[in-house]
Amino acid sequence: MPLNRDAAHFVNVVDAHKGIIYKVANAYCRDTEDRKDLIQEITLQLWLAFPKYDEQFMLTTWIYRIALNVSISFFRKQVSRDKINHRLDEEILTLITEDEPLDLDSDLTMLHEFIRQLREFDRALMLLYLEGHSQSDMATILGITASNVSTKVGRIKEQLRRKFSTFKS
Repeated sequence: MPLNRDAAHFVNVVDAHKGIIYKVANAYCRDTEDRKDLIQEITLQLWLAFPKYDEQFMLTTWIYRIALNVSISFFRKQVSRDKINHRLDEEILTLITEDEPLDLDSDLTMLHEFIRQLREFDRALMLLYLEGHSQSDMATILGITASNVSTKVGRIKEQLRRKFSTFKS
């Protein structure tokens, strides 16, 4: 059935796949308010693109592609805004927590922090990798070749291994 701008159908699709939207938003935003803005922007872009969905692609692939593209753009704009605006609350938090020992619950917490530090495209790639997507799915979503996916994932994994070993030393 071709998708149209039927609001009820759209709501059902988004509700069924909201986990993708939240995972992507969490990977790109630490701040709760920024995350809410990003989720709203992703949802808006999904709505605008909804009638143009190409059924040859899986719906999840289409949602990931839009969510990641919107997130990367949002992240780049946020970085530009942050260069101009210095948030006092972040500076205060940094000063407060500098003297406190790091309280990392687990390797998973560290992994998420290290992934947040990656460039936006690499972060998108690792998010898909950790979700268990195939190389061909990741290639389709990100618009690169499967062999490029393999190479990039290998390099990023090595980079993360080095960060873990440095941090644990």
